[in-house]
Amino acid sequence: MTDKNWPVLSYEEAKDTYFTLHMYTQVLGKIKLAKMPWINHSWHVTLMLTPTGFTTGLMPHEHGQFEIQLHLKERKAVVSCNSSSEVVFAIDNISVAEYYRRMMEALSEIKVEVEIDTLPVEMEKVPAFEQQTTPVGYDHKKMQELHKALLSIQNVFTDFRAAFTGKCSPVHFFWGGSDLAVTRFSGRTAPKHPGGVPRMPDWVAQEAYSHEVSSCGFWPGNPMFPEAAFYNYMYPEPKGFKTATGAPDGTYYLTAMGEYILPYSAVQSSKEPVKLLRSFLDWTYEQGATLAKWEKESFEPFKK
Repeated sequence: MTDKNWPVLSYEEAKDTYFTLHMYTQVLGKIKLAKMPWINHSWHVTLMLTPTGFTTGLMPHEHGQFEIQLHLKERKAVVSCNSSSEVVFAIDNISVAEYYRRMMEALSEIKVEVEIDTLPVEMEKVPAFEQQTTPVGYDHKKMQELHKALLSIQNVFTDFRAAFTGKCSPVHFFWGGSDLAVTRFSGRTAPKHPGGVPRMPDWVAQEAYSHEVSSCGFWPGNPMFPEAAFYNYMYPEPKGFKTATGAPDGTYYLTAMGEYILPYSAVQSSKEPVKLLRSFLDWTYEQGATLAKWEKESFEPFKK
């Protein structure tokens, strides 16, 4: 029996819908980038899941604070400010260009002044938001299925995060790569990152990876990796990490990406999806942290 909290996800069938969501969230992220003070490792630009979609969270502006929410179930965006009424507009069956235009008009209506770079980041050859005038696709059912899966994943990631008392990121959504992620830190500095991320200054990646990390996450797939999957990587990667033994069922190391992969389909079809996903998160962290000689004992939760 299929667990209703872990719906089947097919990148091939839903890729247009996923791309549309990717562009919608990139617009929100660019607004956060323009309005928020810099926080280490770009944590200030991420989005958060809500029971109905995504939120930017609270952002400052000239006259107070504002927030943008995407309500995927009701297919609308809500732009609200503490000093004026909210603006609502539909987000399905419109082009990215129209979505961008409506978003900028809504912000202007609540007197939020913002200018953003409209070229999508971490994507090559994708035109600016205002140039994407043809609707790509918005399948409401597939959007709802992805959101339901993200909520289930969020629960497991949050539980995993709680088992680590060192420096750790929130569980948050990076709109550049369209992935939900959580990252643990050893506390030690790391070698300078080479950069090279499309349409992103090298210094951003270098600041993001200024310290050693074990990072795990989920993405719904993209043209280079057309499958929903979980991942884990270490930066820098310790010797022996890619050849570690005893991985959970379905796990493999993808050399081209330098990451361990667990297909979402393996979790979704498992009799115990939460247990399998958690075992992937725990195993990859334990292998990497042990090989990198992290002080793991100092990161264990306080025992009552």
